Amino acid sequence: MNSKTMFTCAVMLALQAAAAPFALATATPLTPEDGAAAPLFTAEIANDASLRGEVGPKQRNVAVLRAQILLDRARFYPGEVDASFGSNTRIAISGFQKNNGLPASGVMDEATWVALNADIEPVLVSYTITEADVAGPFQQIPADMMEKAKLATLGYANPEEALGEKFHTGPTLLAQLNPGKDLGRAGESIVVPNLASAAPLAKAARVVVDKSDSTVTLFDAADAIIAQFPASTGSARDPLPLGEWKILGVARNPEFKYNPQLFWDANPAHAKATIPPGPNNPVGVAWVALSKPHYGIHGTPEPSKIGKTQSHGCIRLTNWNVAAMGHAVKPGLPALLQE
Repeated sequence: MNSKTMFTCAVMLALQAAAAPFALATATPLTPEDGAAAPLFTAEIANDASLRGEVGPKQRNVAVLRAQILLDRARFYPGEVDASFGSNTRIAISGFQKNNGLPASGVMDEATWVALNADIEPVLVSYTITEADVAGPFQQIPADMMEKAKLATLGYANPEEALGEKFHTGPTLLAQLNPGKDLGRAGESIVVPNLASAAPLAKAARVVVDKSDSTVTLFDAADAIIAQFPASTGSARDPLPLGEWKILGVARNPEFKYNPQLFWDANPAHAKATIPPGPNNPVGVAWVALSKPHYGIHGTPEPSKIGKTQSHGCIRLTNWNVAAMGHAVKPGLPALLQE
């Protein structure tokens, strides 16, 4: 596949022996966004399998955090782990419930907690920041495409962003988990979601992109779900190209071939340009090319916006999700894009 075909899509920019009684340990709200001095919960609370609490609309607490991490490890990904209940978390819960023969309410109930808590590993762990974590180079990323094109690479803006993607979260939650800690210092011991050592996904037999719930799902040859990812799947102006397509291949750490003539909202002063690779590249760390010309499944420099903002027709995942998907698919794999 040629580079034009690959990159002309744009981006707007063991089950518990006995189930714990419900509400044995209640969910404590997290530190507010405005930044209190210390979090209002500890890893000990989050790692308690008896933890229960409201995991539903408008909730932001340690129970949501635990549920998100367990869902991520179950391969029903909630997007960026942020301890806030939103559409991505609801869809992940619903998918997990369906897959486990439970009523698909999209809200955590006792049966869902019991099923998720079959995973007995801690959800929060200690991690010592390494020299590689803070080696960089780090730089502020300009918004303008022409300015991006002048850079040698589009790496992380800072160590906090790099650590966030490593642990499927963002700088805000990392800071709230680690008040007073220097996230840019090698040797610093911090608390992180226990998500960095997941085994590679099994090889997929087919891919389904579903517009109705904004998901990308990988199935094996027995039609069992391997993984479900939240996605941004187009817009009214640039709709998802529905139909039966195929995977052409996977490009990792790709450049982005920017052609403003292809984009209705491009700056008229812009010219064609090659945008350098890196996690802050408009298509992120991987591009899964589709047989539909100019379309693909790719990463994003803004993981918190997955499923919450629109794209120009392509299918956008978090960087960690598209990287995982890239190892599970191969050329010729069928990809169904459906309503």
